[in-house]
Amino acid sequence: MSNIVLIGLVSFFVDISTEMVYPIIPLYLTGTFGATPAIVGLVEGIAESLASLLKVLGGYLSDRYKKKKRIAFIGYSTSLLYKIALVFSASWWGILAARVIDRLGKGIRTSPRDLLVAESSDKNKLGSSFGLHKTLDMAGSAIGILLAYVFLKTTTGTGQYKTLFMVSMIPSFIGLAILLKVKEKGTAAKKKDMGNLIEGFRNLDSRLKLFLVTAFVFTLGNSSNAFLLLRARDAGYDSATVVLLYFVYNVVSSLLALPLGKLSDKVGRRKLLVVGYLVFGAVYTGFAVATSKYLVAFLFALYGVYTAMTAGVERALVSELAPPDLKGTTLGLHYTLVGIGLLPASVFAGLLWDSIGPRAPFFFGGSLAVISAIALFFILKDDSEKLA
Repeated sequence: MSNIVLIGLVSFFVDISTEMVYPIIPLYLTGTFGATPAIVGLVEGIAESLASLLKVLGGYLSDRYKKKKRIAFIGYSTSLLYKIALVFSASWWGILAARVIDRLGKGIRTSPRDLLVAESSDKNKLGSSFGLHKTLDMAGSAIGILLAYVFLKTTTGTGQYKTLFMVSMIPSFIGLAILLKVKEKGTAAKKKDMGNLIEGFRNLDSRLKLFLVTAFVFTLGNSSNAFLLLRARDAGYDSATVVLLYFVYNVVSSLLALPLGKLSDKVGRRKLLVVGYLVFGAVYTGFAVATSKYLVAFLFALYGVYTAMTAGVERALVSELAPPDLKGTTLGLHYTLVGIGLLPASVFAGLLWDSIGPRAPFFFGGSLAVISAIALFFILKDDSEKLA
C-alpha cells in the first residue's frame, strides 16, 4: 500500500473521530451552556489561532530533523486528550480548553504530514497526491458527521453528547496504529540557525510571498464553519439536521478533491484557486441573503466545491514554490498566517452577528473573497504552465 494512501487513511480515521464532535460543538455551547455567537467565535478563533502558531514550528522541525513521522504522531495523539477534556468540561471555558488541546495537536502534525505527502509524491503529480489525501480526509469527516447525526437522532438527554465524545476516541486509536506503518522518506536538511531561516524567508519566490499575504487577507473574512452551522439553525433547521447539512458539505468535498487536484496538475493552480475563491464569495453572499431552507442546503454543497478546489491545490502550490530545504517550514508558515487570521475573523464575525445581524459576517466574508480572487489572478500570472 502506498505511503500516500496510508497517510490518507490516518487522516480518514482521525477525522472520523474529530468530525463526530466538531459540528455539535457550537450547538453544545449555545444549547447547554447558553453561549452567544460572540462566545462561539471567541472559542473557535482562539483555538484555531493558537494552533496555527505551532504549524510553522512543526514544519521547521520537520525540515531540520528526520523526525516527520514522530512529530506527526505526537500531534495526532492529542485527538484522544481532546475528547477526554470534552467529557469533563462543565462550562464554555472547559470547551475552550479542550478545543485548544485539539487545535494544538493539529498545529503540530499538519506540516510534517503534508511534507510526508510531498516527499512520497511524483513532483508532476502533487495536485493528485494532495487531492487523494484530501479525498480520504473529507471522507472520514463525512462518516464522522453521519455518526454524529445518528447519535443526535437516536439518543436523548444531556448525556448524549458525552457518550458521543467517548465513542469518538475509537477511530483515533485506529488512525494512530496506521501511522506506525507509514515509511518516512527524504533526508534531514542541513541544520539552520534562526538567522539563516529568516534569510531563507526573505528569499522566497515573490509570487509565494504575495500568495501568503493574499491568503491571510482572504482568511479575515473566512470565519469558523461554526457560523455556517448557526446560520443553518437560524434558517429553521433543527440541531440534528444542521449536522446532516455539514455531512453534505464533506461528501461533496471528498468526491471532488481528487479530480480537481488532478485538474490543477493539467490546467494550473491559478485557475482553480481564483475560481475557488469566487465560489466562496458566492457561498457567503448566499448565506447572507438565504431565506429558503433549500437554498441553505444547496450552499452547503457548493461550499464543498470551494473546499475541493482550494484545500489540496493551495498545499501543492506552496510545495512547488517553496525552497526544497524550507518546504515543511513554508507549508507551516502558510497554515500559521491563515490561522492567525482566524482569530480576528471569527471574533469579528461574532460581533457583527450580535450587533448588526446574522447576515453581516457573510456579506463581509463574501466581499473579501472577491477581492482576494482578483488579487490572485494577477499575483500568480506567470509563464509557468502549472501556475497559469
